[in-house]
Amino acid sequence: MLPDVNSAIHLQELDNRIRDLQQEVSALPKHIAAIERTLESHVRKLDADHAAIAANQRERKTREGEIQVQEQKISKLKDQMMSAKTNEQYRAFQHEIEYCQKEIRKAEDRILDLMAESEPLDQNVKVAEGALKEEKQRVDAEKKVTRERTAVDEKELAHLRSQREAIVGAMSAEVYSAYQRIRAKRHGLAIAEASDGRCGACNIAIRPQFFQELRAGDVVMYCESCGRILFYNPPVLVEPELADLPNRTTS
Repeated sequence: MLPDVNSAIHLQELDNRIRDLQQEVSALPKHIAAIERTLESHVRKLDADHAAIAANQRERKTREGEIQVQEQKISKLKDQMMSAKTNEQYRAFQHEIEYCQKEIRKAEDRILDLMAESEPLDQNVKVAEGALKEEKQRVDAEKKVTRERTAVDEKELAHLRSQREAIVGAMSAEVYSAYQRIRAKRHGLAIAEASDGRCGACNIAIRPQFFQELRAGDVVMYCESCGRILFYNPPVLVEPELADLPNRTTS
């Protein structure tokens, strides 16, 4: 096999590995960003639940304050009612007391509603806090693994690029230029094996004369259909097993 063809084969293997590693290195930050966005959405949901609990507690305090105000009013009205001089004045105080009592009942009912609303909120927050803590630990662990994986990939990429430079340096400029051009045009596949009289990439039959020249390996040859660099690996002959092996006897 011609040195340039052999180099092109190894170069394609390196370029494919470099491409895969580059895609992985590029995808890892996107993966981290995605899990961080999910984590942030859960944090925002928990913050909203905390805010709802705080609002619930504030309103309960407000209603309790309203009850206290109304109770103070009732106490004053009862004192004033004792000094009423007419039935009309007495009934007026009674109406005001009844109104205050009605407002107290409304506030108490609202407090009961708020207490009922707060129970599931409190429970949800406790569960969410525990889940969020575990999720943060998982995200941190995954980020650590991703950083370590990226470092390994970057190191391997540097090594592969160094190997690539050495291979390119040993190739003829003409063949390397053709390799680059074909690779860009053929989605990364610039060189293919010819087997069974066909191009291994496009599967188009090769002319017998062309195939004979390819087998001779005197010049770099390109598929007449797809334009890829072609190489030929002669089949490895395996010696047939001896038919007359001595029979094994068992005692």
